[in-house]
Amino acid sequence: MLKKIRVTLSILLFSLITLYFLDFREFLPDWLQWLTKVQLVPALLALNVVVLVGLLLLTLLFGRVYCSSICPMGIYQDTVAWLSKRVNKKKRYRYNKAKNGLRLVVLISTVAAFILGVTLLVGLLDPYGAYGRMVTHLLRPVYLAGNNLLALIFTSFNNFTFYKVSLYIVSVSSLVISLITLLGIGYMAWRGGRSYCNTVCPVGTLLGFLSHYSLFKVRIDETKCNACGLCAMKCKASCIDAKNKRIDYSRCVTCFNCLGSCHRDAMEYKLTSPLRRKKAEETSEARKTNNQVPTDNLDASKRRFLTVLLAISLSAKELVAKSWSGKLLPKRAFKRQTPIAPPGVPSIDHLLQKCISCHLCVSKCPSRVIKPALLEYGLGGMMQPRLYFDRGFCNYDCTVCGDVCPTGAILPLTKEEKNHTQAGQVQLILENCIVYNDETSCGACSEHCPTQAVRMVPYKEALTIPEINPKICVGCGGCEYVCPAIPYKAIYVEGVIAQRRITIEHEEVDEIQVDDFGF
Repeated sequence: MLKKIRVTLSILLFSLITLYFLDFREFLPDWLQWLTKVQLVPALLALNVVVLVGLLLLTLLFGRVYCSSICPMGIYQDTVAWLSKRVNKKKRYRYNKAKNGLRLVVLISTVAAFILGVTLLVGLLDPYGAYGRMVTHLLRPVYLAGNNLLALIFTSFNNFTFYKVSLYIVSVSSLVISLITLLGIGYMAWRGGRSYCNTVCPVGTLLGFLSHYSLFKVRIDETKCNACGLCAMKCKASCIDAKNKRIDYSRCVTCFNCLGSCHRDAMEYKLTSPLRRKKAEETSEARKTNNQVPTDNLDASKRRFLTVLLAISLSAKELVAKSWSGKLLPKRAFKRQTPIAPPGVPSIDHLLQKCISCHLCVSKCPSRVIKPALLEYGLGGMMQPRLYFDRGFCNYDCTVCGDVCPTGAILPLTKEEKNHTQAGQVQLILENCIVYNDETSCGACSEHCPTQAVRMVPYKEALTIPEINPKICVGCGGCEYVCPAIPYKAIYVEGVIAQRRITIEHEEVDEIQVDDFGF
């Protein structure tokens, strides 16, 4: 019964969070955003105390329920493992000793990288962020292609329920990284079930330490157990030592596969008192032979060390990435020296601290102007969002990216705040302008400027030429997108290191009273 509940809940949450990334028609309700906000690393970066306390209590009560039912990457691994057993019906898991040294190294390295502001490592290893990139860059194009196929079929019958959308690669580098992640973690799941969770994933390691003290656990009733090993064969976490009747609770993901495998009802999931747990550990210790190495060999000093590291990571928000500020804006042979962060990012340093590159903003942007960075922010900001205006411009009243960001890297803005937030400043290269070169009328940039940061002024005879006012530019990119000058744009938007609120004074237009028809 417990396994059925777990599987049903996992499928439901996994389907909803995947569809939330894929939903380009805004079919799903906005309240489904909570699926992204209850993920551990986004909640940690956003300092969402309610979610963090909730996940802490959930783990201390019931074990690694987060890994078994909430984390989408965990459910992806379960799906691959399930398929592998369908292909090879004789496949059996077996107990493996915990690689605690490797788990500690990965966790400490991830925490240290986060403190130093190198969130690239955090983004690569965070299971939610990695799964988000897989959906955005690999599954989303397939989803959109399916939509276009349906649009073609339905349109032929004069039914316009579906409409065609454009398909293109958002970022080659992110596509390659997502493909490597998909194949790498998929291969580990195919061969060893939850080996990624219990070897590499820092979230799994952290929750594994906490689950060692959980109240409800899967227990082996030694009076009924005959050490047949059926439970270990079903354990995808490889954490059941049937020979010594032990369970490594730091790796158990509470999948409940073992409960239904035992023919003697020796496996049970029940409340375990600390006194009973201590007695069981002492009994288990007595059973060990001289040549066996304990899998729970992390002493109290190591646990205190990890606790101190995590506490430092939570308190170091204002100190993160200070030493990296000089490396954020590498000079290139390109006009735009500073990348344009999405509106709502207070500063590039803030983005580097908070963003885990889940690419939910990339997937949800209706104008498709948010793309993953390569090295525009430096190595530490690889795959983090930036604005690029080759296929559109940032809608003046759109606030989607800030609304969906689960980590607080992009702060939510009202439409009024968005209209007065400067994400970039317009720049004019006069010698590239069509009016200047060809002495012909244009004015496309001015027509698409919502703040009059670009306006046309008298030039020669009846011609007018662009004049810019960077102080009142919001950096929407409308002027850059529509500029017809080739091969180089005559007008573009330069990013700012720190966004600021600007005051825009529009010219007052006298109201014209019309008493009657004008003809």
